[in-house]
Amino acid sequence: MLQRQLRAACAAVAAAGALLVAGLSGSASALPSPSSAAPTAAETLRTDAAPPGLLAALQRDLGLNRQQADRRLANEAEAGATTGRLRTAVGAHYAGAWVSGTLSDTLTVATTDPADVRAIRAQGADAVVVDHSLAALDAAKARVDRAAAYHGTTDTPVWYVDVRTNTLTVEAVRAQAARSLLDAADVDASLTRIVRSTEQPRPLYDLRGGDAYYIGSGSRCSIGFPVTRGTQQGFATAGHCGRAGSSTTGSNRVAQGTFQASVFPGNDMAWVTTNANWTATPYVNGSSTQVAGSTQAAVGSSVCRSGSTTGWHCGTVQQLNSSVTYQEGTVAGVTRTSVCAEPGDSGGSFISGSQAQGVTSGGSGNCTSGGTTYFQPINPILQNYGLTLKTTASGPGDPGDPGDPGGTWAVGTVYQAGATVTYGGATYRCLQTHQAQPGWEPPNTPALWQRA
Repeated sequence: MLQRQLRAACAAVAAAGALLVAGLSGSASALPSPSSAAPTAAETLRTDAAPPGLLAALQRDLGLNRQQADRRLANEAEAGATTGRLRTAVGAHYAGAWVSGTLSDTLTVATTDPADVRAIRAQGADAVVVDHSLAALDAAKARVDRAAAYHGTTDTPVWYVDVRTNTLTVEAVRAQAARSLLDAADVDASLTRIVRSTEQPRPLYDLRGGDAYYIGSGSRCSIGFPVTRGTQQGFATAGHCGRAGSSTTGSNRVAQGTFQASVFPGNDMAWVTTNANWTATPYVNGSSTQVAGSTQAAVGSSVCRSGSTTGWHCGTVQQLNSSVTYQEGTVAGVTRTSVCAEPGDSGGSFISGSQAQGVTSGGSGNCTSGGTTYFQPINPILQNYGLTLKTTASGPGDPGDPGDPGGTWAVGTVYQAGATVTYGGATYRCLQTHQAQPGWEPPNTPALWQRA
């Protein structure tokens, strides 16, 4: 019944206006397409389950109407699946991908090998040939991350791999400060780009009520995503909000829980266990619509944030794998966005469609004049602390009839793009980073897994 309802919803969207990115799931000799009977990426990622508050914020912040917001989310889901298949096909030449256009109806995939262009275009994507692979740029960024541990970064507060410009970009108050950092990291100048910036990111603390929780006797942050670990319930949030052992109270000032683990700086992640009076649910900000998973959104995708100070606000994913320097130190592996935030929003939910993305870390600007906000991705939090994201717990497959898996795939495991598993006697390769959910078995989810 669920699958029929989802396909009916997808058909309604298509009838209203064909998804231009639909061609991205077409066939090419190197890239076998999933069966037409298999669920689409939009069905797998439950784009129809996007919270009403998120949809309203998408319309306000990105200038969309409701139909356009629905189409954009569906396009982004399909683009993510196509990117995963192309990344596998292109291999070491892969240099990143991004979506663009009001409806995210253009997918661009970068490669270092001109011979890949034909296969990329055969999948309906635009192809661009660049000098540096994503692996080379990520390796250069890792060297800068290591150098930042002993080299001052006050004047170089942000650096990231920018797939659109095919560079490791350093935002700096002074260009010489950026050159000094890159020299300390022994990074080839041909890989880099220096951008002058006055941005001064900071963690987003405050003392205000709303959809919030309080740490100790005063400071306030926002709940990220409810989680479980075995029978214990709790939530993921930002590490700068509290330290292990710190007690929390809810927005109603009723005793709530205790920080079990916290990292900041370095990363910005923590999780809180709650007492028996609190129940983990798959909801964001009181919405009646549920979180369906944690599949990572592509660069250029729409993303929305819910926080206890400013509520819902939306923008786009600008860069993955960014590093940002706050007064307290450098945080690596965060995602840079054009979403605004203000003090007290820290720890709050970042979500794309119905897919959890991360918890608010910090940023610059505000929601009056606009700003930049960074979030700590949710999948590393789940993986590091052995947590399970609270979701609808139902995917396109039937979790009550898993067949004979007889393999290594397991619910609750965080799989990175490129990872391989066995299931039902076959080998599958992960296309998009996500935490495995019931019903997301590899044969049921061609948006997430490809037969190897």
